[in-house]
Amino acid sequence: MSHLHDGYFTQGLDADPDLAAAIRGELARQQAGIELIASENIVSRLVLEAQGSVLTNKTVEGLPFARYYGGADFADAIEDLAIRRAARLFGCRFANVQPHSGSNANAGVFLGLIALGDTILAMDTAAGGHISHGHPATLTGRDYRILRYGVDRASECVDLDAVRALARAHRPRMIVAGGSAYPGALDFAGFRAVADEVGALLMVDMAHVAGLVATGLYPHPFPHAHVVTSTTYKSLRGARGGFVLWNDPALGDRIQSGIFPGVQGSVMLHAVAGKAACFGEALRPEFRAYNQAVLDNAQALAAGLAAQGLRLVSGGTASGLMLVDLTGIGTTGDVAAKALERAGLAVNKNLIPYDPRPPEAPSGLRLSANAGTTRGFGRAEFAVIAGWIGRIVRAPADADLAGRVRAEVEALCRAFPIYPGA
Repeated sequence: MSHLHDGYFTQGLDADPDLAAAIRGELARQQAGIELIASENIVSRLVLEAQGSVLTNKTVEGLPFARYYGGADFADAIEDLAIRRAARLFGCRFANVQPHSGSNANAGVFLGLIALGDTILAMDTAAGGHISHGHPATLTGRDYRILRYGVDRASECVDLDAVRALARAHRPRMIVAGGSAYPGALDFAGFRAVADEVGALLMVDMAHVAGLVATGLYPHPFPHAHVVTSTTYKSLRGARGGFVLWNDPALGDRIQSGIFPGVQGSVMLHAVAGKAACFGEALRPEFRAYNQAVLDNAQALAAGLAAQGLRLVSGGTASGLMLVDLTGIGTTGDVAAKALERAGLAVNKNLIPYDPRPPEAPSGLRLSANAGTTRGFGRAEFAVIAGWIGRIVRAPADADLAGRVRAEVEALCRAFPIYPGA
């Protein structure tokens, strides 16, 4: 006689009405609204099914074919597939696909390759850097000595001469290139020259541009970087999680042990399956067409915003990501983001370089063309979206305007449906 309650193996979400209502509400929100947040995208049905599979039941620790737990034959096959696909996609020799997030990937690399208390030179979050690169509120900010480089006040781009001066003065053990709100292209060869001059390791965090890198539409971190970290969502359009890439076998054991047991334990195998699925999708020819469309659409969005009289940080975008400076219209990022959400447009408030305002109420918005392009929007649709944004941010308290725009947003979304029949 079974000790399980009736329906344990047969009932789905309907067995938990409260949870079902929330998940279905989120589905409806995604279907009826436009996602412009740079750290989000829309995964395929394949990725959803791989990640929501019976792999949820399996626990493994260690690397493929050297596990601490038994019954891992299929687990090994799945993780090995993800590793081989990642290495092929980015043209490198080695990959670790276990990090639960990009932040875990970064923390694991730091722990594996440098000593606690060592100096790291990374982009300031105020200039577009990511908090996992040593923000004072994080473990990395606590456990290492963090130096920060910014951007040139006039160009709003990284000044490698300034990076070199900091590196010469402080001799960091590691230099980090990459951020979460940097619209331009980074000179990885230039960063490597600085790293070599001071005997530092170069780590590139390509989380926001991984899809563009994979398809040759953004500068490639290899062969310049000693190690590369990334997420598998954003421009890579896959399951949420992180991964690490490298070429030098001498770094392998240190990187692997930095991830496990350094910063995390068991592998989330269902997430690794989702990563394997997205790497496989990214190896298909149509993925390059998608990323080219992302860049084309981002340019259309940027041009439309500029036509609305909104200033773009550094003049535009080379990465599908852009920062909008609202200073000239007297609206703050937090107010604008809430108003846009009421109109069905999801964005996030963001600091701009040399922002006089606090992070909670900054001067800017961060936008991306990633998710809209996945949905099927083209340049014409993004030009319309730019017009909506321009109208809303100038009148954020106008509820009637928000309602009218929301109706137009929902009409556009119905013309480009996602997950039909779900």
